[in-house]
Amino acid sequence: MKEEELIKLTPKELTDMGVCPTCLDRKYHGAIYGDDSKLLVYRDADIECLFIGNPRADGHMIISTEKHYHDMSEAPDYINEKIIRFAKQLMIIIKKVFGCERVYLCTMSDGPMNHYHMQLIPRYGYEERGSKNFVKPRKEYTYNEDKFLQVKKLINEYAKSSENNDI
Repeated sequence: MKEEELIKLTPKELTDMGVCPTCLDRKYHGAIYGDDSKLLVYRDADIECLFIGNPRADGHMIISTEKHYHDMSEAPDYINEKIIRFAKQLMIIIKKVFGCERVYLCTMSDGPMNHYHMQLIPRYGYEERGSKNFVKPRKEYTYNEDKFLQVKKLINEYAKSSENNDI
């Protein structure tokens, strides 16, 4: 199948065919997932941090590698270390900006072809604790400019200070 035909398929269909939808999306500038300008809060040569377009909770974010790796075991240690540092900082930021009680960290690169990523899923005080939070029903992303800009500002300040401190 030609790539022009592939970009018309869903991410699930692509993954089931052994095609990474994230890589195809990047190659064709948002052809799979669309415009990410209201989702993306940070990107550098190694990683990107963005809100999920179909979140399980307000503030649900993803940290993805720029280069394709199937999972954590394939990525170099410096990438994994960077993702963990950014995940920790984003957990602090999400709790502050969204007022949630906890932020769960998970990774699940499932299927014959997927792109390594970590998800940060907020849990609010009114929600039950436990693993059910990993499978809460998804909903449509609601852009909140104030919260988006706060998260973007804080994670970029962290990234800049990390560069300056060689962390």
